[in-house]
Amino acid sequence: MSRVQLALRVSELEASVAFYSKLFGAEPAKRRPGYANFAIAEPPLKLVLIEGEPGAETVLDHLGVEVGSSEEVTAATSRLTDAGLVTLEENDTSCCYAVQDKVWDANNLSPTGGDCCVPVTDSGVPVAEPATARCC
Repeated sequence: MSRVQLALRVSELEASVAFYSKLFGAEPAKRRPGYANFAIAEPPLKLVLIEGEPGAETVLDHLGVEVGSSEEVTAATSRLTDAGLVTLEENDTSCCYAVQDKVWDANNLSPTGGDCCVPVTDSGVPVAEPATARCC
């Protein structure tokens, strides 16, 4: 199953979790400090909430497409490369509290670099990173 992933950076994570829980009639599928995600079946959506700065407006952090297997990521990589897009692959990478394979349109990556996600310790505690670090 494929679904759109929409990641929002929110100033009040608990209030946002409460709102989206009511909106979708579902509790988050995953909770971590400063992070929550909803896996909604209908419409097919992975909503990710990332805690931002207090008082800041809610902003789009990133968009993606979640697929069911590494083979689908490989197929997408081939399709994008065949279409002439420059791609960057990340395989078996730990990001957003999960191990993932990814393909990026490399033309749209930040020129400043930075890690995919805020790294975490073995116990799941976020490690401080520069402001350029973001979840993918």
